[in-house]
Amino acid sequence: MTSLLAVIRHGPTEWNELGKIQGRTDIPLSERGKRAIQQLQLPDFVSEIDWITSPLSRAIETGKLLGITEMLIDDRLVETNWGDWEGQVLWDLRAKYGQEMLDNEKRGLDLTPPGGESPRQVCQRLQPLLSDIATSGEQKLIGAITHKGVISSHLSLARGWAMWARPTISLDWAAITPNT
Repeated sequence: MTSLLAVIRHGPTEWNELGKIQGRTDIPLSERGKRAIQQLQLPDFVSEIDWITSPLSRAIETGKLLGITEMLIDDRLVETNWGDWEGQVLWDLRAKYGQEMLDNEKRGLDLTPPGGESPRQVCQRLQPLLSDIATSGEQKLIGAITHKGVISSHLSLARGWAMWARPTISLDWAAITPNT
């Protein structure tokens, strides 16, 4: 028996709206983000599933606003550590570091910000969680509330995407995404 993991990205924050890289900086949902989440309604079938969430407030708050009353916090779902890039805007980093930044981005899974972690390291952090879910002995749906970097790494594992090119499928960041 296997379980299915469905992931939800947290709602928008002020830093999302400004195009800033958040990483592990614990930024809460913006007022606009709260309103956006409150307008969503989870399908009835997800009300009886087990939920896990990142420990960051924006993920926990998203769950609460969706009406999820019980969530297990799992540190493996914390956002990518973007190190020195946190609080920066990608375009500004490209302007500041030029070709060095572009070369780092071309490394895909091995893109590593100074003082941070690569997507490959996020994948390594996720693999035990996914293994735990897959080998739980139960066939059930598990919901996870997490972050774009974690979801992208999960997609990399699920689809063999090396992250140096566009993903093989397009994700709707405002939708529940099943592990495919």
